[in-house]
Amino acid sequence: MNDSRPQLFGMLAGLFLAAGLVCSAMLGTSAWVKIKNSQFISVKGSVQKDIESDLAIWSGSFLVEGETLLDAQHKIQANREIVGKFLRDSGATNYTFTPIGIEELKASKKSDDGFVSQRTTGYRLTQSVSVESADVDRLDKLDSTPLVEQGVIFTVAPPQFIYTKAGETKIEMLAEATKDARARAEQIATQGGRDIARLHDADQGIFQITPQHSVATSWQGESDTGSREKTITAVVTATFLLK
Repeated sequence: MNDSRPQLFGMLAGLFLAAGLVCSAMLGTSAWVKIKNSQFISVKGSVQKDIESDLAIWSGSFLVEGETLLDAQHKIQANREIVGKFLRDSGATNYTFTPIGIEELKASKKSDDGFVSQRTTGYRLTQSVSVESADVDRLDKLDSTPLVEQGVIFTVAPPQFIYTKAGETKIEMLAEATKDARARAEQIATQGGRDIARLHDADQGIFQITPQHSVATSWQGESDTGSREKTITAVVTATFLLK
């Protein structure tokens, strides 16, 4: 009785191993038959390209306060002249100022009978300036410290970096992504003993423009403006007719 147990276990182990091999063979054969019997094959092709921004946008804003609107207007005019001269001296001539924003400053006063009233104590004026230039290095290194040293309350926004040839680059990349899809389809079809006949249809995926070495993606597509060096990723889903 005891001698028969090891033999029984050995027989069961052998049966399980044989069953596993049969299942694996069936799965492999099923995938091969699916490719062999299908008339079409759909695959995704992708391509990436590193690019350098060719346009920079530098912007900032400044503000003044005055007891009267006229006083504040004189101050904002003086600050605008300082900012304009700073930009021209820096070689950034293509700049534009936005309209002036006006804010009335008020203070609350409570009377002896508890009534609260407000009175105007002054005016705050703000204005923004932006510069666009193909000289990306110049704007990237533009330092507004001299403005602060001259008494201008100036706040700089993070610079924006744009790649202006993105449209034509995307068209080229779609063709490359389609070639990649065909190469992948040919490799898969070969395993099923088939050949690619021709492209049946192709769907363009979402373009992703991200900082280099970034893995960020989104369903509506990334469009990075914060980094000078970027990577464009194009994806195409292509369906090919099999021979």
